[in-house]
Amino acid sequence: MHIRLNDTVEVIAGDDRGQRGKVLAVDLEAGKVVVEGVNRVYKHVRRSQRNPQGGRLSKEMPIPVSNVMLICPQSNKRTRVGFRYLADGTKERYAKKSGASLGAISPARKRYARNP
Repeated sequence: MHIRLNDTVEVIAGDDRGQRGKVLAVDLEAGKVVVEGVNRVYKHVRRSQRNPQGGRLSKEMPIPVSNVMLICPQSNKRTRVGFRYLADGTKERYAKKSGASLGAISPARKRYARNP
């Protein structure tokens, strides 16, 4: 999946379209992400020992990963994500629009290193 934990994303479809937030959780099997402040719902909580007040608890629910786009840290705009190998064989994510690096994914491997 192109989106990872702690990435900043913008919602591009649905009721919360245009909102930005940090990714709090990623569900690879379901293809969904939980974004801070997006897709909030009320969960009604009964009074109990642990929650003596009871009432309504507001929480974020997962949204499909296809409904969000990554925000480029360099240009602060929406961008697609690509993968590339560096000269030493390290695999990294990068922003397609600006070419800015989004961090390494795997350590250097001899197989993918470019020989001068």
